[in-house]
Amino acid sequence: MAAIQWYDWCGYVGVALILGSFFLLQAERLKGNGWIYQLMNVLGAIGILLSLVFGAMNWPAFFQEVIWALIGIYGIVSSRRRRVAERNDAR
Repeated sequence: MAAIQWYDWCGYVGVALILGSFFLLQAERLKGNGWIYQLMNVLGAIGILLSLVFGAMNWPAFFQEVIWALIGIYGIVSSRRRRVAERNDAR
Protein backbone atom coordinates (compact mmCIF):
# COMPACT_ATOMS: atom_id res chain seq x y z
CA MET A 1 0.00 0.00 0.00
CA ALA A 2 1.43 3.34 -1.05
CA ALA A 3 1.83 6.19 1.41
CA ILE A 4 -0.43 9.18 1.07
CA GLN A 5 1.45 11.90 -0.76
CA TRP A 6 1.51 15.60 0.17
CA TYR A 7 -0.72 16.49 -2.78
CA ASP A 8 -3.30 13.95 -1.61
CA TRP A 9 -3.37 15.71 1.76
CA CYS A 10 -3.84 19.03 -0.06
CA GLY A 11 -6.84 17.53 -1.84
CA TYR A 12 -8.36 16.18 1.37
CA VAL A 13 -7.92 19.51 3.14
CA GLY A 14 -9.35 21.29 0.09
CA VAL A 15 -12.45 19.10 0.09
CA ALA A 16 -12.84 19.62 3.85
CA LEU A 17 -12.62 23.40 3.42
CA ILE A 18 -15.20 23.52 0.64
CA LEU A 19 -17.63 21.16 2.35
CA GLY A 20 -17.04 22.84 5.70
CA SER A 21 -17.75 26.29 4.28
CA PHE A 22 -20.94 25.00 2.67
CA PHE A 23 -22.05 23.41 5.93
CA LEU A 24 -21.33 26.62 7.87
CA LEU A 25 -23.31 28.56 5.26
CA GLN A 26 -26.29 26.21 5.63
CA ALA A 27 -26.00 26.38 9.43
CA GLU A 28 -26.11 30.20 9.09
CA ARG A 29 -22.69 30.53 10.74
CA LEU A 30 -21.20 32.21 7.65
CA LYS A 31 -22.59 34.64 5.11
CA GLY A 32 -22.36 33.70 1.45
CA ASN A 33 -20.91 37.08 0.58
CA GLY A 34 -18.50 37.10 3.53
CA TRP A 35 -14.76 36.95 2.98
CA ILE A 36 -14.25 33.94 5.28
CA TYR A 37 -16.67 31.83 3.23
CA GLN A 38 -15.03 32.93 0.00
CA LEU A 39 -11.51 32.40 1.36
CA MET A 40 -12.36 28.87 2.50
CA ASN A 41 -13.63 28.13 -1.01
CA VAL A 42 -10.57 29.61 -2.74
CA LEU A 43 -8.13 27.74 -0.48
CA GLY A 44 -10.17 24.56 -0.88
CA ALA A 45 -10.11 24.85 -4.65
CA ILE A 46 -6.34 25.45 -4.59
CA GLY A 47 -5.86 22.32 -2.46
CA ILE A 48 -7.89 20.23 -4.88
CA LEU A 49 -6.04 21.74 -7.85
CA LEU A 50 -2.71 20.75 -6.30
CA SER A 51 -3.93 17.19 -5.87
CA LEU A 52 -5.04 17.11 -9.50
CA VAL A 53 -1.89 18.64 -10.96
CA PHE A 54 0.59 16.55 -8.98
CA GLY A 55 -1.57 13.42 -8.67
CA ALA A 56 -3.98 11.92 -11.17
CA MET A 57 -5.13 14.62 -13.59
CA ASN A 58 -8.85 14.85 -14.18
CA TRP A 59 -9.47 17.69 -16.64
CA PRO A 60 -13.17 18.30 -15.93
CA ALA A 61 -12.47 18.49 -12.18
CA PHE A 62 -9.46 20.73 -12.87
CA PHE A 63 -11.55 23.22 -14.86
CA GLN A 64 -14.27 23.15 -12.21
CA GLU A 65 -11.78 24.01 -9.47
CA VAL A 66 -10.18 26.78 -11.54
CA ILE A 67 -13.62 28.37 -12.02
CA TRP A 68 -14.47 27.74 -8.35
CA ALA A 69 -11.32 29.59 -7.27
CA LEU A 70 -11.96 32.47 -9.70
CA ILE A 71 -15.52 32.88 -8.43
CA GLY A 72 -14.22 32.92 -4.85
CA ILE A 73 -11.60 35.53 -5.73
CA TYR A 74 -14.31 37.61 -7.40
CA GLY A 75 -16.38 37.32 -4.21
CA ILE A 76 -13.46 38.44 -2.05
CA VAL A 77 -12.72 41.44 -4.29
CA SER A 78 -16.41 42.42 -4.50
CA SER A 79 -16.82 42.13 -0.75
CA ARG A 80 -13.72 44.27 -0.16
CA ARG A 81 -14.92 46.94 -2.59
CA ARG A 82 -18.33 46.98 -0.92
CA ARG A 83 -16.81 47.42 2.55
CA VAL A 84 -14.53 50.24 1.35
CA ALA A 85 -17.48 52.01 -0.34
CA GLU A 86 -19.62 51.65 2.80
CA ARG A 87 -16.80 53.05 4.93
CA ASN A 88 -16.37 56.01 2.56
CA ASP A 89 -20.12 56.68 2.54
CA ALA A 90 -20.18 56.71 6.35
CA ARG A 91 -17.65 59.53 6.43
